[in-house]
Amino acid sequence: MGPERIICLTEEPTEMLYLLGEEKRIVGISVYTERPARAKEEKTKVSAFISGNLKKITALEPDLVIGFSDIQSQLAKDLIERGLNVLIFNQRSIPEILSNMQILGNLVGQTEKANSLLLEWQNAMVSWKKENESKSNKPKVFFQEWDEPIITGIQWVSEAITLAGGEDCFSHLKDKKLAKDRIITADDVKEANPDVYIGSWCGKAMDWDWVRNKPEWLSTNFIKSNKIFELDPSIILQPGPALFLEGIPKLKEIFSSL
Repeated sequence: MGPERIICLTEEPTEMLYLLGEEKRIVGISVYTERPARAKEEKTKVSAFISGNLKKITALEPDLVIGFSDIQSQLAKDLIERGLNVLIFNQRSIPEILSNMQILGNLVGQTEKANSLLLEWQNAMVSWKKENESKSNKPKVFFQEWDEPIITGIQWVSEAITLAGGEDCFSHLKDKKLAKDRIITADDVKEANPDVYIGSWCGKAMDWDWVRNKPEWLSTNFIKSNKIFELDPSIILQPGPALFLEGIPKLKEIFSSL
């Protein structure tokens, strides 16, 4: 039967539960939830990312609270101390994302439906990899996750770039789980000389002028050819269904247009 009253502290479990047809179990969501659009109209908002309204959460009497990342460790601790059941995922790679979505399916008695969704995405990835085998010139890509300090993409983003037919300039940092370990300098970007810039600044809009006028970057390929793109964080920085439904396809669209 599984948990009947679930609070999702981040967007990806919310989206997955909706895809599984189990949205009736959700009693609370994050204020940053964008997918599916109707969730923010239908569900009570109880948390930001690092913080949450403890009074509101406990009043909803959840039998399971689902979160993501070590960044939510204090919030998880506060909820556990109030006697709540808390499940924190810490997925960083695409295989881990798939695994965690399967666990969610199992939790709510939708193992077969989750299997079907995951198989669909796994087959898509096989197809994307085959497409890439015939490509000789893959664009060098710089993905920026934050501006000051400059933070480059987390592991699943680097893997998504590869699946979409690009080459992540800073793939050597992809296994660094913490954002502070993926801080680079403007000169690092200059030296890498990317062909393409993709910005997806977590929680705020990309500043196009900041990117275009960065002194160190004026001689880079992406500035000279104006190959500058912005991706909505909800489709690339959420380690869940959105990555497969829109994130990677959007990257493929960008790279194929070059």
